[in-house]
Amino acid sequence: MKKNKTIWEALLQSRFTDIFISIVLGFIVGAVFLVIMNIPIGKAYGKLFSSITSLKGFSYVVVYAVPYIVVGLSVAFSFRTGVFNIGAEGQFVVGSMAAACTGILLPNIPKPVLIPLCFLAAMAAGAVWGIIVGILKTKRGINEVLSMIMFNWVAFYLSNFIAGRPGIKNDGSAEATKNISENARTLLSADFIKEHGLCNTANWGILVAIAMMVIVWFVIEKTTLGYQLKAVGFNKYAAEYAGINVNGNILTALAISGALSGLGGALQLMGMGGRISIFSSQEGFGFAGIVVALIGCSNPFGVLIAGLFYGALTYGGSKLNLVGTPTQLISVIIGTIVFFISISVIFSTLRNPVNRKNASNLRTPTSQTRKE
Repeated sequence: MKKNKTIWEALLQSRFTDIFISIVLGFIVGAVFLVIMNIPIGKAYGKLFSSITSLKGFSYVVVYAVPYIVVGLSVAFSFRTGVFNIGAEGQFVVGSMAAACTGILLPNIPKPVLIPLCFLAAMAAGAVWGIIVGILKTKRGINEVLSMIMFNWVAFYLSNFIAGRPGIKNDGSAEATKNISENARTLLSADFIKEHGLCNTANWGILVAIAMMVIVWFVIEKTTLGYQLKAVGFNKYAAEYAGINVNGNILTALAISGALSGLGGALQLMGMGGRISIFSSQEGFGFAGIVVALIGCSNPFGVLIAGLFYGALTYGGSKLNLVGTPTQLISVIIGTIVFFISISVIFSTLRNPVNRKNASNLRTPTSQTRKE
């Protein structure tokens, strides 16, 4: 009779334990670099954590986290459906530009109408960017990773082109678009921000991110569409044999994933930037979304926590230079975490006696055969 697992045993064998170990190792590696640079570990990490624990600091963390959460949901959704959406960066860029054009060209539309309109424009642009790649994959057999990388650069230069057009470019000397209409901003009121001591870019975008998290979870876990998408991701040949339209579901997955990334771009623009600069390099929100999805185990609720964690590192890391610590330390920590997550199957093997026994059994027949 199979023994029921205790809560502790189930926790130890959980994927989240691997993530926790990876995070701890990331900070340990960061501490090693601090020692090499002769910087006190307590001083650097103390500044990192103290900068995010105040109410104002935490409000910055939430603001920073919103686009990471939504783009992370985009990537997590594609992972769960068997598509590697490395094109989230391009979808984010076209989504933010679509929202910017809507907010600039339609400034007098009432706020309750213009904000949803900007969201819809961004989601539509991101979805189209994803569908184009999906068509290339399903109709022409072009590898989606390669085409997504190229489309990231197409989005980059398209955004720069649009940002320089008359009517979109600002009237001053700054290389950026005009500011979007105040009716398109998601900022909290100035009185509310002042009264509660929040950061000056505090906005209600986190509510949209939480709503998207619930919707993504519901679609994946509670709908027929989600079941079909997961079936295609698990084994597209078995799914096709079962009568599921594989190509149609791939297009659907890329459209939904692209729409989420586009929405992430709109939230970042409408809650923080207010305008889009002419880029000199890619901003990296889409690639950060991949990291957030990995840390969150491609689970919508895990992505929410991972996005807040990433936002905390991003904002807290920007304050490290105040204590003489290079801000690049955060990149080292994040890179180390991702590295250990990618090899986290080792942790499962080491801590689980059953896995070690199975690994030993796999080696035994080979050694016996050689002796014979």
